[in-house]
Order: sequence, then structure tokens, then C-alpha cells
Amino acid sequence: MQVTSQLSRHEHEQGQSCGPDCHHKHEHPHHDGDCSCGHEHSHTQVKLTVTLTGVLFVINAFIIDFLMDKATLIAGGSAMIGSLILGYPILGTAIRDLQKGLLSINELVALAVLASFASGDYKTAGVVAFFMLMGEIIETRTAEGARASIESLIQLTPTKARRLRNGTEEEVAVRELTVGDIIRVRPGDNVAADGVVVTGQSSLNQASITGESLPVDKKAGDEVFAGTINLTGMLEIKVSRAGQDTTLGRVRDLILAAEKTRLPIMKIVDQYMGYYTPLVLVLAALVWAFTQDLNRVIAVLVVSCPCAFILATPTAMVAALSAAARLGILIKNVADIELAARINAFVFDKTGTLTSGRLAVTRLNPLSGLAPAELLKFAATSERYSNHPVAKALVELAAEVGVPLAEPQNFSESAGRGVKATVEGQNLLVGRAQWLVDNGVTGDVMASVDLKETEGFSLLFVARNGQLIGWVGLQDQVRSEAREALVALKEAGVRRVAMVSGDRQPVASRVAREIGCEEAVGDCLPQNKVEFVRAIKEKGYRVAVVGDGVNDAPALAAGDISIAMGAAGSEVAIHTATIALMNNDLRRLPFLVRLSRSTRSVINQNFLVGLLFIVGGLALAAFGYINPIVAAILHNAGSFIVIFNSARLVRQGEEMEHYQPATVTPDATAGQGTTPKLAAASV
Repeated sequence: MQVTSQLSRHEHEQGQSCGPDCHHKHEHPHHDGDCSCGHEHSHTQVKLTVTLTGVLFVINAFIIDFLMDKATLIAGGSAMIGSLILGYPILGTAIRDLQKGLLSINELVALAVLASFASGDYKTAGVVAFFMLMGEIIETRTAEGARASIESLIQLTPTKARRLRNGTEEEVAVRELTVGDIIRVRPGDNVAADGVVVTGQSSLNQASITGESLPVDKKAGDEVFAGTINLTGMLEIKVSRAGQDTTLGRVRDLILAAEKTRLPIMKIVDQYMGYYTPLVLVLAALVWAFTQDLNRVIAVLVVSCPCAFILATPTAMVAALSAAARLGILIKNVADIELAARINAFVFDKTGTLTSGRLAVTRLNPLSGLAPAELLKFAATSERYSNHPVAKALVELAAEVGVPLAEPQNFSESAGRGVKATVEGQNLLVGRAQWLVDNGVTGDVMASVDLKETEGFSLLFVARNGQLIGWVGLQDQVRSEAREALVALKEAGVRRVAMVSGDRQPVASRVAREIGCEEAVGDCLPQNKVEFVRAIKEKGYRVAVVGDGVNDAPALAAGDISIAMGAAGSEVAIHTATIALMNNDLRRLPFLVRLSRSTRSVINQNFLVGLLFIVGGLALAAFGYINPIVAAILHNAGSFIVIFNSARLVRQGEEMEHYQPATVTPDATAGQGTTPKLAAASV
């Protein structure tokens, strides 16, 4: 009976009446716009109480009949009361449907109950109504549980926050926070709003936003998200987004919006459901005409309710949404789950998608017998107070491998060219080759260089007291899981994987070699990317475009599916793509394809189960092999099989929640470099 949403329709009507007087959303600001006021849970509880009360009267009738031969009137009265209690919700819904001009399967069940009641078989009427109502309640509770599993991922914002005013801590409601406020988050607390760490260091569990299972270290200047859990240290955070504007708020809105969208197959089922009930009534009339057996007619009406058939798609979709959300994959429209199963081409942006978008040291090349660690120390110390990306990469590597940095003296920087500093009494120059020559460094600075800057390597030269002592190679690092993800896509049946980039063609080709991408196109303007995607689609491919969602908006819009990487905190990314990945783990992409195909397979299985139960049940009922009570049991059995089959999807991707990324050594053909952690020791 949940097929026509008897219960949910009643809840919706009650929810509408909640109106502006509902105080629920004011008490819980992170539920803005959700004015259900707990009606779903409360109405389910009322329905369960009514159902159990009615069935007690029916059971009492069976007991009296069994124990007392001459108590037929008492047993009949008890059964009649029970059937009235159980049948009232069903008849009420059917009458409301007819008043609105609707003819649905609710009327089939109502007719079955009325026919049993009119024939004086009150016990059968009560048992049929009981099974139908219990099926509805269990299925509704199952749907509520699936939705709750999604909500539990996103309803994590606390209702209170510790705000600092003039050095004094005060506890305020989260809805009172405004941009610019400073809040204090203690260990164990959930972060109340998006913001930037002002003071303190800690590790945060960001699984609710990004799907990452490992804690992420945060320090001053780092961004944090509402709903994440502070694990270790105390943080003071400057609020940048609060309330529904937070990443968590947008995530919640997207998930709830996705639940309301429908697959094309669901729309087709709805379209033809209006013809189904009249057809069943005609079949029931034929059975009566040929058999004159009211029990057969009642059984036909009961078993014909296509609950399992209609539940086939929604239950699978809710389960798939839950599995995807757990891993930080936000799907705006459930139709994209079905479409992802048919994707056979992926087009990737390079920078920020297949690469990290940040420079990292890939080569240390000391000269004149200098140790790699010494070269790193001189270079990083000289660059210590520069804000250039190259300087940050050097300092980060020194900290990672434990090279102590000295305090630079007489520091000065020539923007975009290099820095001068005095380190341990020695004059150092760190910068571009020509800048070192311009500052008096003698000899052929480029003589020992075996890397090509045209392939995306940034070269930094280091001179001490006028003499070149070595050089450092840096590049935008490919993501450690990129090669693994592309291999998995190929294994999943994706026929074409391409990379398009606005970077130079040699750079694109080098990155493609490192990750095993067969097709790489460089020197692309945004319009060129769009034309590339359209050209692939014209050849018959179904294309998924993957980018960072900021500068790839035209190309994303051109794909059949658009996927934004690293969307956490990026409003543009979340709103540009049809699917948003809240972290940068490329392995989510082959998982999405596998999940989509598993979902489609489960839906087909569910449809087959529903069809078998309807066709088989109608045949058995028409020929008198089953009575109305058995028909009601079969009806529920089909629905439960569909629900349990769909529930298997919820566990998809559990193996990815504890993923430990491996250290990947760059391809030897990509510049003969060493990994950053080993650079100081092995070169």
C-alpha cells in the first residue's frame, strides 16, 4: 500500500498544515526548510498502535472460535471490531483518492476488505487489512531508516557554539553566528560553522564532508567545515560561512533534493498506473463471472497490488544515495546514477584534477660534493620567509624529511626571480638561472641540468658566495591514486580516457605518461575543451567530464555527466557539476561506475521479482489455489524481497573507507626524479 504513499501522503498533508506556526525549525536552525516536525515518526507510531489494537480483536476471535463452540456471536463481534479498526485507514485513504479524482491501487485493497466484510467473513477482512497495513508500516520504517542513514551523515552541526567576545567565551545558538565571529572548538566538539583556523593545532575527522576516513591535521590559516569533529587540540576559528550557507548546509540540501528527483522508469510507471487499477477490476469481474467465488475475487484484488514492482526503483535509489554519500559523493539527480552505468568515456582536466595543483620538489641535484640535505637546507632557509609557491614547497619538504632550517639574515626578494639571504655567514642566491648570472654567478649554470622546463618542471638554482652549488627541480605532482583510478576505469569497461589541459602540450604529455592516460591534448582554451567533449559525443560516446568545477564550467556543462573534484568548500564546484566529489580521491570515479551498474542490476532484479509475484499470484488466485490471507502474505513477501535486495547496495564501497594511499614513485620517463621523501638521501 505504500506504493501510492498512503502514509506519506497523510504526512505531507499534515506537514503542510504545520505552516508558519511550526517552531521546530527555529529550535534547530540547521533544519531550515524542513517543517516535518517529526510527523513521519509520530504517524508511523500511531499507525502501528492502531494496527496492533485491531489485530488483537481479530486474534481474540480466532481464539474464541477455537475454544468455545457456541460463542460464534462473540467471536464474530470481536472480528468485526478488529476488521473495522484495521480497515478504517485503508478505506479512508481510498475515499480521499476518489474525492480527488484518483483511481489507484488503494481502491483495490479497499474493495478486497469491503468484499470480505460484506460477505460476513470478518476474520478474513481483518487479516487481509492487517497484512496490508503491516507491510506498509515495515516498508515505511525501512525507507525512514535509509533516509536516516543519509541524514546522520549531514545533520552534524551542533545547536550551540562557544563564541569569543572581547576575550570572553559565551555559549550562543548556532543560528546567532555571523561571518567574522571567532568561535572556540574544544577536543571532541563538532565544528559549528565553516571558517579559517586563527590559533591552535588539531586533527579533524572530515568524513561527513569529504568521505576521508583518516583525520586531517589543521593549523592556523587552514579551512575547516561545519559538522566535522575536532579530535585533539583546541582551535579558535574565524567564521566564514554560517547556517545554511555552510558546506554542510549545501550538502544537506543537495541530498534531500536528490531524493525528490525521479528516474525516467519511475515516471513511466506512474504514467501507466492509472490504467492498472481498471484492468485489475476487469480481471476480478471476469473471475467472478466464471467462478461465482467471492474468495477468488478478493484474492485477485489483494495479490494484484504491485507494491514490489513499484518499490523496485525507489528502494534501490535510496540505498545507492546512502552508499555514495558515505564516501563523499553527492548526486544531485538520481537519474545520474542510472546514466553513470552507461558512461564509456571520461574526459579529465589536468591541473587540480589529475594533479594536485601545487608544486612539489621532485629533484635535488647538488654539485661539488655537496650533500643533498645541505643543498635543501641552504635553499629552504633562504626561501623561508618568501610566500612564493616554490618557497613553500622547499620549506614543506625540509620539514617532512627533518632537515633543520637556520635563521636567514639580510633577506631580500626579487619578485618572480629569486631571493638573497645570508645563511651561517655565507651569501646565498636562490632563483632562476638568468637572475643568478645577472648577480655575478660565473660558469655555465645550465650545464648539469637534464630536465626540460617545457615539460612542466620549474628549475631553481642555488649559489653560495658566487659559485653554483646545485639546482632543484619542482613540478605539479600527479595524484598518487591517478594511475590506479584510470586502470580501474578501463577494467570497468570505459573505452576512452582523455585529458585536456590549458597547459603546454609537452606538460600534458608528461603527465599522461605518468598516469597511463592514452590521450592528452594541451594548449586548450575553455572553448577548445568544449569542442573536444562535443566531438567525442558525436562519435557515439557517453561522456563524463571531470574538473575542479571553477575554471572548467563550460566543459563540465558539455558532458553527459559532469563531476566536480574536491568540491568541499567550493560553492562554484558544488553548483556547476551534476555530481560533486567532496574530496580529491580519484578512486571514487570507478566506484561510482560500479555502484551505478550494481544499482541498475538490482533494479532489474527487483522488477523481475515484482512481475513474478503479480503474474504468478494472479494466476494462483484466479484458479483458486490461494485464499485472500495467503494472497496478502505473498504480497508482503514480494515487497520484503525487494527491500532486502536493495539494501545490499548500502554496503557498497565499505572497503574504501579505510584506504591508506601508497607512496608512488614517479615514472622514470617523467624526469628521472626521486620521490620527495627520498630526495635528500638518494641524490
